[in-house]
Amino acid sequence: MAEKWPTVTKDSFDGSKVEILGETYEPGKPGPEAPGLWRNKLQDRKQMLKYLETGLRYWYAKEGYGSEKRKNPA
Repeated sequence: MAEKWPTVTKDSFDGSKVEILGETYEPGKPGPEAPGLWRNKLQDRKQMLKYLETGLRYWYAKEGYGSEKRKNPA
């Protein structure tokens, strides 16, 4: 048997009643893997460095981007 989705009745622009889909998410609280706690998700130092270098690739890249590319490195 199919589960019935929650619906809400609202007024349309022309004044008629319209039934729309209600809240479909499951309530809950964020776990220990909250944003900003990326160190808990990575097991060792090598993975942490890879994560940082990927996120900061603009600073760690050997080559520049587009017009910032230099013929002679500083």
